Amino acid sequence: MAYELYYWPTIPGRGEFVRLALEESAVEYVDVARRSGADAGVQALMRLLAQAGPHPPFAPPVLRADKLLIAQTANILAYLGAHHGLAPADEAGRVWTNQLQLTVADLVDEVHDTHHPIASALYYEEQRTEAARRSEHFLASRLPKYLGYFERVLEQAPAPGAYLAGGSLTYADLSVFQAIDGLEYAFPRAMSRESPRYPRLTALCERVRTRPRIAAYLASPRRLQYGEQGIFRHYPELDPA
Repeated sequence: MAYELYYWPTIPGRGEFVRLALEESAVEYVDVARRSGADAGVQALMRLLAQAGPHPPFAPPVLRADKLLIAQTANILAYLGAHHGLAPADEAGRVWTNQLQLTVADLVDEVHDTHHPIASALYYEEQRTEAARRSEHFLASRLPKYLGYFERVLEQAPAPGAYLAGGSLTYADLSVFQAIDGLEYAFPRAMSRESPRYPRLTALCERVRTRPRIAAYLASPRRLQYGEQGIFRHYPELDPA
């Protein structure tokens, strides 16, 4: 079975968390919106959202797995984790991994709100004053809380070099890597100050980055670059020295 991933074609966004799991699993998948033709592109995504049947997704990313249509990033990753060895086998471990993923989702929402604190429908330029205030609070208060939380989880791991949910990689590790990678793009000055305080988290991200399949993916054209669209955006005025 080849999976079909439906997401926007030009931004990493939340779809990137799913791509990392698919790449690490070495499963066949089609990134539908990035293809051309009548059955691909943004038009295919729009048709899917409009004609999904009795269980319609609210928004992308959406994964088609045979007859299943799965939406919400954490929900997609829970499915892939259970089917491709990216989640613990026991129920407690699976619930814990999902809990970690939902915490990543909270972080991602707060990052988004640093540049769109009023409304997503407004341009950044229409809310710059509010964005500056929101980013100042995020960097001073919220970011250290999230980074400190994941560092504490790793401190309680059973052995040095372990992953967030134990001795094996899970989709939560991939997602934490993606969040940190995005933060380093969006707030390079802040992250250069913060990262030395969290050595275990830094080491985890490096272990994920250098895994053979992930390293090959990051070096490939399949890996979309960050920019001034999507969740992780770099506005220098929001990342003061």
